[in-house]
Amino acid sequence: MIAFPPCKINLGLNVLRKRNDGYHDIETCFYPIPWTDILEVIPSEKFEFTVSGNVIPGDDNLCIKAYQLLKPPPAKIHLHKIIPTGAGLGGGSSDAAWTLRLLNDVFLLGLSKDQLKSVASQIGSDCAFFIEDGPMIGSGRGEILSPANISMKGKFIVIVKPEIHVSTAEAYAGIVPKESKLDLTKINSLKNDFEESVFKKHPLIQSIKQQLYNAGAEYASMSGSGSAVYGIFNSPPDITSISTMGTIKQLQV
Repeated sequence: MIAFPPCKINLGLNVLRKRNDGYHDIETCFYPIPWTDILEVIPSEKFEFTVSGNVIPGDDNLCIKAYQLLKPPPAKIHLHKIIPTGAGLGGGSSDAAWTLRLLNDVFLLGLSKDQLKSVASQIGSDCAFFIEDGPMIGSGRGEILSPANISMKGKFIVIVKPEIHVSTAEAYAGIVPKESKLDLTKINSLKNDFEESVFKKHPLIQSIKQQLYNAGAEYASMSGSGSAVYGIFNSPPDITSISTMGTIKQLQV
């Protein structure tokens, strides 16, 4: 069985407070974007995991963790990686969530969506979102989900991923949590709390955001903890000025 795990962008990301367990409470809107990896799961005599494409050598893959948590019969899993890593696009979390989904379907495990989300939340804070198939408000660590009444259907999205890796730990290290409220009815007022500290350390990322606005974006933001930046456009944009700033993906939602 083959699936195409999508990535996501964050429409606003507020870091509200530090928790006793060492994590942070956040509020964000996860929005699925059809830039996908390719994942195949088939029954096998023994467990085997292989990966190709845009991979980091030696990187521990979350698909393996998903398999180990679910403990299904032996399977062969192959992941072809297309979504950039270290980008704040949730590609690894999506791959893990879709591994759970495919294993559930291939082996007829009968797990409900809520059960799958419970397992996914053990893998990563945004992993449970990818058990869903639409925009969601994420709270808590990001694993508490509720439907988001927002649609960007017909919009054009440009995602720029510079040759910069921003780890989640690095991004959180520069954060000063503060109480704030996410208001999706005012998209142009949304903010990503990670931008201030990440931009100081990586000015190229801030420059990409400004170039997207210069190209006519109605809204631009860093996604998650970075380093990818996206712009939302009402019509296909001219991105010539941005073409040398990193890996670029342009698509219509």
